[in-house]
Amino acid sequence: MPDVMIRVPAEVRDQLAAVAEARGTSLRALMQEIAAQTLTPEQIQERAERTRALLAERFGHYVTDEESAEMRRKMREANARHRAALADAEQSR
Repeated sequence: MPDVMIRVPAEVRDQLAAVAEARGTSLRALMQEIAAQTLTPEQIQERAERTRALLAERFGHYVTDEESAEMRRKMREANARHRAALADAEQSR
């Protein structure tokens, strides 16, 4: 398998290396794991459609577009709070 070089700032490289070391794995394996877990917009849409179908089929609950939009909004807000908490923790080091 050919290697690819990706340029990132030193602090990003150091963070990824620290994560890999803490997990007892290599930087290469960590990057492969991240790539495997990161979904494209098309994959996200497909997964959402499968989830809607499952909820309808098994539980008789039909998720509306409004419910989906509200859940996305809540998830974005939670993600923003999480990132802010991480940034605060990093600054207090």
